[in-house]
Amino acid sequence: MVDVSRTFTVRQPREVVVAYLRDFAHAEQWDPGTVECTQEDDGPIALGTRWHNKTKLYGISTELTYELTRDDPDHIVFSGSNKTATTSDDLSFADKGDGTTSVTYRALVEFHRFGFIGEPLFGFIFGKLADSVPEQMTSVLEKL
Repeated sequence: MVDVSRTFTVRQPREVVVAYLRDFAHAEQWDPGTVECTQEDDGPIALGTRWHNKTKLYGISTELTYELTRDDPDHIVFSGSNKTATTSDDLSFADKGDGTTSVTYRALVEFHRFGFIGEPLFGFIFGKLADSVPEQMTSVLEKL
C-alpha cells in the first residue's frame, strides 16, 4: 500500500477551504494528476456523492469513481476505486488563527494487481506527486 501525507498552511478560513475542497470536481485545479473530474449527478454534495475522475501519471492514464465517504467540518474523505486500485484522499483541517488553516492531505493507494512488487516504484511516484500538492493547493485556495 502507498501512503503519503503532507501538512501545510493556507491563508483562508477553514470554512472556505472545506467548502471548496468537498467538491471533488475541483481536484482538476489542485491535484497534479487529475485531468478531468465530474460529479455523476446534479444533486447537492453530501455523503455518497460520486465523481468520475480521469488521472494521468507519468504517461499512464486511469479512471476511478470517487465517493464522499466522510463529510465533517474539519475532515473530508473521498474513497476511489477501479479494477486495479482502491484509493483514499483524506483531508483534515485545523484553524490556525488569523484566518489561516492547517491542511493535512493524505493519499492512500492499494493496488490489486501489482502487490509488493510495484509498491516501491509507486511509492516513489506518489511521493513526488504529493510533494507538489501543497504548493498547487495553496495557490488555488488563496485565490478564492
